[in-house]
Amino acid sequence: MMAPPLTRDAYRDVGRYVVDQSVIAIDLRDNTNLWGVPPAAGRAIAASAAAVSRYPRIYASALKDALAAYAGVTPDMIVTGCGSDDVIDSALRAVADPGQRMAHLDPTFPTALTFAQMNGLIPAGVPLTGSWDADADALIATGARVIYLCSPNNPTGTMVSRESLERLAMHAPGVVIVDEAYAEYARTSAADLTGPGSRVLVLRTLSKAFGLAGLRIGYAIGAPDLIAGIEKSRGPYKVSVVAEHAAIAALTTDAPWVRARIAETIANRGQLAGRLAALGLRALPSGANFLFVPTPQAAPIERCLWECGVGVRLYTGLRGIGDAIRMTVGPWYLMASLIQALERATGRSAAMDGPAV
Repeated sequence: MMAPPLTRDAYRDVGRYVVDQSVIAIDLRDNTNLWGVPPAAGRAIAASAAAVSRYPRIYASALKDALAAYAGVTPDMIVTGCGSDDVIDSALRAVADPGQRMAHLDPTFPTALTFAQMNGLIPAGVPLTGSWDADADALIATGARVIYLCSPNNPTGTMVSRESLERLAMHAPGVVIVDEAYAEYARTSAADLTGPGSRVLVLRTLSKAFGLAGLRIGYAIGAPDLIAGIEKSRGPYKVSVVAEHAAIAALTTDAPWVRARIAETIANRGQLAGRLAALGLRALPSGANFLFVPTPQAAPIERCLWECGVGVRLYTGLRGIGDAIRMTVGPWYLMASLIQALERATGRSAAMDGPAV
């Protein structure tokens, strides 16, 4: 019996993607850490084998302590989950009832909208402003029980301004969820808005800067009463033994390694943006580990890159934007290959006078 034809997203084999008859050797689609697993975390994963026959801690208490120390808060302000997606799901279930609205930026992280609909909420999209900020007054005017913000925003990489965050924290009719999956690359956070009595919940993940996407470790920072409510809706045993041990190692022993990779990513991000501009591709200002490029030629460029063995994310018909491509920033040798493929796709040349760092 003949096997079904292969498609771009059909099969994954140790990080290499088979597309038609070609192999995608460089995958820049999912914004994970292209430097790989932090070294101490890798050793912790190997050493955890003997513990996997037992259940993990019910609420990942040791991990909560490490995350609280990293975030500069107390452990009762931390809730963990199986990735930040799981924390979004638990938070929506805890703070909103079916039939209520969840206002959000449009465009934004689509999985958040999926969880809103799964929990019976009605998504209400509000377009970004002309300066790529959140329209705080328009979000407040929806009367939504939950306002979901992604900052840096996925897919655009742009930031919600501090002014908008403070206005929403003060005047939103319900809970404000600020998804900071990429906060380490922005070097700014709304975590200071989560004090006692606050209705602001800040989401974080170890899938990006910490290189642990496959272990699914997410967390949120919030006022203790808000966190307690979310933890009731979360359920036990959400973080595995292996994930907890690796996460603690990454947060502590691996901290210098993580900081160095963040700095390298930021440097390469600026260098890559300049090379893209030389090719006539202007990326939006990014606070994340990726660049987002609106262009009417997004689809043919993406197809050409696939043919060159480079995968990027294609977007079509985004509100207020149109078509675009998004690419993860990683080690410069990968970015050099991306630029070479883009030169072929655009028929233009970008100066290649050395690495970013």
